Order: sequence, then structure tokens, then C-alpha cells
Amino acid sequence: ALPARAAASAASPPPPPAGASPGALNPFDRRLKRKQKNWAALQAEPAKCDYLREEVGGRIADRVFDITRTFPLALDVGSGRGYIAQHLTKETVEKLIQVDIAENALKNAVESEIPTVRVVADEEFLPFKEDTFDLVVSSLSLHWVNDLPKAFKEIHQVLKPDGVFIGAMFGGDTLYELRCSLQLAELEREGGFSPHVSPFTAVADLGHLLSRAGFNTLTVDTDEIQVNYPGLFEVMEDLQGMGESNCSWNRKPLLHRETMLAAAAIYQEMYGNSNGSVPATFQIYYMIGWKYHESQAKPAQRGSATVSFGDLAKIEGLLKRGKK
Repeated sequence: ALPARAAASAASPPPPPAGASPGALNPFDRRLKRKQKNWAALQAEPAKCDYLREEVGGRIADRVFDITRTFPLALDVGSGRGYIAQHLTKETVEKLIQVDIAENALKNAVESEIPTVRVVADEEFLPFKEDTFDLVVSSLSLHWVNDLPKAFKEIHQVLKPDGVFIGAMFGGDTLYELRCSLQLAELEREGGFSPHVSPFTAVADLGHLLSRAGFNTLTVDTDEIQVNYPGLFEVMEDLQGMGESNCSWNRKPLLHRETMLAAAAIYQEMYGNSNGSVPATFQIYYMIGWKYHESQAKPAQRGSATVSFGDLAKIEGLLKRGKK
């Protein structure tokens, strides 16, 4: 979802793997993403660039706390270094399994008071039996999945009936300042531009994808987090430290120095703050979906209402009379 820093040359995407949904796209080099996340987790101070992940992880945990029950077994899909787990308590989640494609991220995970098992696995191919987990969470990982419909179906499958999925992923307006600055700079210096921001799922599609995967009682909402940086180069440096460099197959392998300098100047001119810093906007999609169970409340049948909306005007009139 984020800008290119890869030095390796871009290659043609292979066909979707066996088991992918019919017509599934294959926009991301998942092997490169694993390398990027492993590299970020091995830095001397990996927590220095984790501020965004920790913030969103905390917001996911708040949504877990809003559900007044204890979850005996939970799964964190794309857990990274454990950005959700550090905010949870063992009174809410009794046991947690963390899954990520990057083994170094799991090895350097933040300690949590919850008994935890860590498993290296792909988010699209969860190695668990059906009806295993009471809760599945995921924070800022699913935007790198090639086959999102399949990933949602996998999550739905491993949930127990009446289990809940709570997730967050980057939205389409993420880093629009950086994207516009790079495109304008490339047009000016190179006469054309290449994609530097990976494709996102539109918020309007999320509800449909979750429903198609089998979830019900859906909630989808959006939020924005704005972070201020000294300049464009610091934005890109922190994105690399987050393991969020672009891994699209059609990414441009290198950015010319002159183009980068021009982009930094455009960024400052178009979006700069009065104190000389520049903002970077991260749009977050939050989603909650439940796996069906017969004990769940069901919507009333169409036509079963005993009061019409037209009667609301009469009620308002009666209330006004009562006040008199």
C-alpha cells in the first residue's frame, strides 16, 4: 500500500497459486514482502517505527473490549511483532495464536501477559481446522494479501459459530500526499509516472466481500491518522522501517535522485505545514463481522412491522401537546 524502496528489479507476476479464488489477481510479490518485514524486524530499534501499528493495534483491542465476553482462544492474522496482543488482557483472551509470514517479526514479538503460540504461515492459507477460534483479529496486514476474498473465507472458516472477526487495513486515501508529489515530480522530470502506491480495496467493497465470505452483523467504518514528518525522505524512511515498502510486481525498481528531490520540494509546497513539517495521512478501514449461530438475534421478516414511519409524525405532535 506504500511507496517503493526495493532495489531489486520488478518482475512479471506469476499466476495465482493453487486454491486461489476464480479470477483472483496476483498484484503482490509475497516473497519480497516477507523479506521487507523480516528486514524491518531485525533493525537495532524496530519499535522506533512501530507507532502507527501500535496505535491501530490499540484501537483493535478497544473493539475487543467492547464485546463483554471472554475469548478462550484467539488468532491474530498478520500479527507482526504483536501490536494487538500488547493491549489485551488474559481476562479477555485466555490464549492467543499469532500468525505472520515473517519469522523475524514473530521472534522479536513484544511480550504479552497472554499465553501465546507463534506460527509462521501465510494469511491466505491458514493452517488451522474449521471452527477453532472464538476470536480472530488482524491489524494492518490484509492490504498486502493477493486474494482478499479467499483470506476472508479462511478467517470465517476457522472461526467457531458465534465467533467474531475484528480487523483493520489501510484505505485508498492512505499517503495521498506522497503519491501526488511523486507523480507530479516524475511527470516533470521524466515525462511520465509509474505506480508507487499499491492498489487498495475500496471501503464500499469491504462489506460485500465480508458478506460473501459468510459473515453477518457487519460493521465497517473509516478513520484517518495524520503524522507529521520533517520531509518526504523521513516519510519514506519510516515506511521502510515499518516493513511497508511497495511489493507490487509492477513497481518501479528505482527512483532517480533528481526526481526524489523534486518530489520533496513539491510535497513541501503543496502540503507543508507552517512549521516546515509535512503531513502524511493514513486512512484506516475497521471491520467487524460475526459467524452465524442460531442464538444470534435475527432481523424481523419483511412486512412484520406493526407501526409505520408515518405514525412518527403523529407521535411528535402528541409530545408537543403534552408539553403545552
